[in-house]
Order: sequence, then structure tokens, then C-alpha cells
Amino acid sequence: MAAASSCGSESNEANSKWLDAHYDPMANLYTFSSCIALADLHGDGEYKLVVGDLGMAGHTMRLKVYRGTGLASESTLLDLPSAVSTFLMDQNEPRTPAVAVASGPFVYVYKNLRPYFKFTLPPLDANPLEQDVWEQAKEDMIDPLTLKEMLEGIREKAEIPLSVRSVRFLAQDVPEMENFVNLHKGQPIKRQTVITCMSTLKKNMADEDAVSCLVIGTESADVLILDPEAFTILAKMTLPSVPAFLDVMGQFDVEYRVMVACRDGSIYILRRESKRPKYCIKLSAQPVGLVRVHKNIVAGCSDETLQGYTQKGKKLWTVYLPAPLMTMSLLDQKSRGFQAVMVGLANQVVHMYRDKNLVDVIRTQDVVTSICFGRYGREDNTLIMTTKAMHRVFQTDLYRLRLMAARAYVKALESSLAPVTSTLQEPLKMNAVVQGIGPTFKLTLHIQNTSAGRPSINLLVSFLYDQSLYAMKRAFFKAPMLIPGLNYPIETFVECLSDKGISDVIKVFVLREGQSMPLLTAHINMPVSEGLAAA
Repeated sequence: MAAASSCGSESNEANSKWLDAHYDPMANLYTFSSCIALADLHGDGEYKLVVGDLGMAGHTMRLKVYRGTGLASESTLLDLPSAVSTFLMDQNEPRTPAVAVASGPFVYVYKNLRPYFKFTLPPLDANPLEQDVWEQAKEDMIDPLTLKEMLEGIREKAEIPLSVRSVRFLAQDVPEMENFVNLHKGQPIKRQTVITCMSTLKKNMADEDAVSCLVIGTESADVLILDPEAFTILAKMTLPSVPAFLDVMGQFDVEYRVMVACRDGSIYILRRESKRPKYCIKLSAQPVGLVRVHKNIVAGCSDETLQGYTQKGKKLWTVYLPAPLMTMSLLDQKSRGFQAVMVGLANQVVHMYRDKNLVDVIRTQDVVTSICFGRYGREDNTLIMTTKAMHRVFQTDLYRLRLMAARAYVKALESSLAPVTSTLQEPLKMNAVVQGIGPTFKLTLHIQNTSAGRPSINLLVSFLYDQSLYAMKRAFFKAPMLIPGLNYPIETFVECLSDKGISDVIKVFVLREGQSMPLLTAHINMPVSEGLAAA
């Protein structure tokens, strides 16, 4: 995390407009601009950084909260986050915002960083033809192969997509189809959508600390506005394509506009009381980001261009970027009334544009994946960026640590330096207990045969120790036959010969008769002889 630029501007670091505050390549953050927010979570005037961390390979997803340069708290997420927003739900004191995390078909709301509410998207209507086909399968009127043919025909022609159950069934191999049908045919068909993007809309006041509604875009090409307290759907609008990015202005009770960049390469503008888009802006390529600067719309596209439009769709300008666009965000310096667009590029550079004019260039150590600007801690105008290296460096070190641990474990097993055997022919484990305060200690070995049903015979137990420090009555003896599952205690006595208050390690070896390589080894850290020292 860099709470400023990672390096200087294009000219040189001395002339940079940014002051480097912190850089942590081991932050282990994998996130995007839509999953980062700044908020005063505790009402103490100190703003925290809230991050929806995507983890690695669909695992270890976390909601992380940073305070200053350290991680303050983290919570486990059940699915990959698609967006994170902070908003005020009510007028109650203290005025602490809630955190909303969009993940799958759910919005998880946290109050005081504790789970508060879970909103679930309403289920979609299932395809009636699909329902009829599964009803026939339920009555055993058609076999699985016929069911497959009918579902494939429905998928090709029907306007309503198939449910997840039917899609999974079509992916099954022929021998597994019958079991799949028998397992699921008695359950009703459900079709669920997921959240693709999320933003907030002021309810009835334009103040910064006013109550806000959540605005969410779904995979079913809908935009929903939720009540901030009851989490009921206040408004629903339908789009021609799936929304990818949202930007909202206005108040819900007065007048508002929702600008949506969709996967069909268009930007649709929705207004109050309109079920369908009022304006449509056709982009030159797929959108990569969407930002509103004052009353104009700035869209970043996959053809390495940055395009500016009015709210009615008139094109103002186009900027050709030197590299593919990775992420973009708004820089809003309220104290000076300055707004600009921050654009992270694939060549490890962040450009700042005011309209079509390039006003600053920031070079980074790696490709920037997310950008957030605002108040952090008690410092205004803080720029926070995450890079690919933060996640990659952490994962590389983690994998290296795991590899070193695995190699050490294998080496210990191969050299029989572990208290558990590695061979299946003699599955044994051993632990030792030392009793007494000295100079004489009672040493008890607990040996157990962990095999399923084969006893262990012809085993020897040997001790290796410093004879100038210790003396043992029995340093080598034959172990009894070990019955599987039983614990065999073997006792001996150790006498400490030194009066200097020092101790050493006694090694225990379990060997098979006639072999020099031990089956397992244990190192016993002997305590200091307190009785002899006191004498």
C-alpha cells in the first residue's frame, strides 16, 4: 500500500507533487478500485481504509481494515467480493457509516465492523419450458438422454437462460446423468443472479454525512436501489446489457441520474421514474472504468483510449493512452474544487488528466490494480494505490516458506530424525516424559504401533548422551512386542553427574534388530538438575 506515489513524477522526484508516505510490498492485497473505500468507521475523525481482498485462487477472501500503516482488523468473506461501499444508514448518534460488501447474490452489511444484515437478490423467474421438462423427468416420463436433448434445444432458442441446475446437468458425463437427475428432480427450479457492481445514492439531502441508499447492478441486467434501513427495493430499472461500472449523482427523493457502463460497450443514463435508459453513449470499445467529473462522463476503454462525454451523450474529446488501461478513479480535492481522473496503465505509470490535459505522471514499482483518493487517518488528499507486486511478492515468499518446510520435513523423514516413522512397514510413533528435579530423573518413553493389525517385533531402543554429564542404568535394551493401538511405556533412570547447573540433549533411537539405520529418533531436552545445584 502506498499512501502517496511510489516514486516521483516524470521530471524528477524533487519536483513531484506527492510525498511518499508508506510502501509495503508484503501487504498481500489482491483487489480492484471497486473494492476499496475510505471511511470514518468509529466516528473519531480518523479515516480507515476498507479493502475487499480477493485472496488467491478463490480462497482466503477477506474484508480488511487498515489504520495508519498496519492492519487493524479482518473478517472472512464467503465469496469473492465484487464491490465495497460505505454509507450512512440512519441519523442515529454516533454517526458511524456501515460497510456494504457485494459478494455473489448477497450484500453483506457490517455495522461497527460486525455482521449486521444480509440482503439477498430476489430470485428470477425460471423458464417455463425448463420447468415442464424437469417435471416430466420427475414423473419418469423421459430418460436422462432425452432430458439432455430437450434442455439443449431450450438453451439455444429460449430468451430466459437456463437455471444453474440445468447447466450443471448438461456438463455431466452420460454415466453420471441418471444419478444427477435422481438427486435433484424432486427440488424446485431456482434461478439466481449475482451482483456485478455497486455504488451509493443520497436519500434526500446532498450533505456529506447524509443517509444514502445502495445502488446495485446485477448479472440479469437490472439496476436496483435499496432502502438504507429496511433494505427493500425502492426502484428497479432494466438495461439492455449487463452493467459493469456505476456512477450516481443526485438524491433519490428529489432527482437523480445513474450512469452505467455495460458489457455491450455502451453507457446508459437512467433518470428518476424511468424504467428504461433515457440516453445511450456508444463507446469505441469495451469499458474498463467509468468516472464522473463535475457533470461530464469520462470512460476508459480497452482500445487504450480515454473518452469524455456530456450527460446527454455528446462526445467532447478523446485521449490516446501510451499503454493498456488497468484501473481508474476520481481525484476530488474539495478544498480547491479540483477534480481529475487518475488512470493506472500497464506500463507501471499513473496518469492524471483534467479534461483531456495531462497534468501529472506518477511512476510506480509495478502495475497498479486499484486507486483510491481521499482522507486517510487525519490527512486530507491522500492517494492510495495497490499493485500486483504486493500480492505476488507475498505469495512467492509464502510458497518458498512452504517449500523449505516440506524439504526439511522430507529430510527428517528420510534420515529418521522425526518421532514418527515414514515407512509403512513399521508405522511407529514415540514421545518421552522426564520427571524429577535431579540429580536423578525418571525417563519414560511411550512407544505405539500405529499399524492396522500387524505387531512389531525385534525392536531395540538405544540412548546417546554425554557420559561426562549423565549416567544411565540401562542405555540399551530390547523392546517388547508392540500390539497395534496399545501404548507401551518404557522406563529408565538418568543421573546427572555435573554440579555446574547445565543440561544437555539425550537422543533416543528405535532400531530394528540387525539394522544400523534407526526407524525413528527423538531428542529429549533434559532439565537443569535443581537438586544437585542446591546441594
